[in-house]
Amino acid sequence: MSAGRGARAAVRGPVEVEVSPRFQVRLPRGGGGDGVLRSREGVVERLLHVEDSPIRVRCWQTRTGVRLRAEAIEPRLAIHFDGAECAEAGPDRLELAIERMRFALWLDEDVSGFFEAFKRDPLLGAAIHRRPWTRPKRRPWPWEALAWAVTEQLIDSPRAKAIQRRIVRRWGPKVAPGHRSERPLMDVPSPRVLAGRAPAELVSMDLTEARALALVRCAREVSDGRADLADPACERRLLAIREVGPWTLQCLGQGGRGDLDSLPAGDLAYVKLVGHLAQLGRRATLREVEEYFAPYAPYRSLAGAFALARWGRSAAQGPPLPQAPDQLAA
Repeated sequence: MSAGRGARAAVRGPVEVEVSPRFQVRLPRGGGGDGVLRSREGVVERLLHVEDSPIRVRCWQTRTGVRLRAEAIEPRLAIHFDGAECAEAGPDRLELAIERMRFALWLDEDVSGFFEAFKRDPLLGAAIHRRPWTRPKRRPWPWEALAWAVTEQLIDSPRAKAIQRRIVRRWGPKVAPGHRSERPLMDVPSPRVLAGRAPAELVSMDLTEARALALVRCAREVSDGRADLADPACERRLLAIREVGPWTLQCLGQGGRGDLDSLPAGDLAYVKLVGHLAQLGRRATLREVEEYFAPYAPYRSLAGAFALARWGRSAAQGPPLPQAPDQLAA
């Protein structure tokens, strides 16, 4: 692992903006579990790479909105697994980094149609009034949503987060901390880096062999330019990869592209939730989850998040529900 060998010239000044969201939002209070987001004393901090430029983005809430600050990082401070060269971020790349964090934090999304349609809904109304800041989780880049969806298939969340942390620590870009007491900022490994891994290397991170191979193949599709994850048309290519199914693509749509109607219906949280709410005496099937949330189109992603916010704890604390007759989809 080596540091980028970019120029040592003075780094350009930061770009800073303040956003006044139309709807109430809350910044994350935790790091999310994969080791790349840092939240301390009300400030959310994240290392992003825009092409080959490392950028530090900080976000914090003010009385009137949310302030975002993107700073170019000196290339010599960036450490990449493959020794890739770094370039100093110019204004355009700093602005793009802010744009991607605005997306991830839901700062510009108009959800008035959803609130108006379902503010009196028996299932969602109470959560809309009591927790109006509830939102499904998003990632700054579609690649992160896809990669982490593959790691999360059919396993519990703590195990998936542990796998993600191992992947980030092993292959993710890092930036030296400003103080000795701080941990380095880290980023999710790029498609190019994971495309170059042998599946056995990912198996050593606790991925199954099949999902390790799927992650490498997804990375190659993206790295080689065959799959543009921002375009839903890419899903046909991704579906040709074994272990990539509807649930994985729904996670990509929800967390990577911001599709308000993309509900990961096969998620364990939803099969338990619908089994509990519909009093099935078992976990719901994929089709039953889809049918349950069908009335909430074209906002099924939001509906699922608010339903979990209102009823998820009672579903989790109830008696264990047996497996549904069909299998969960990847």
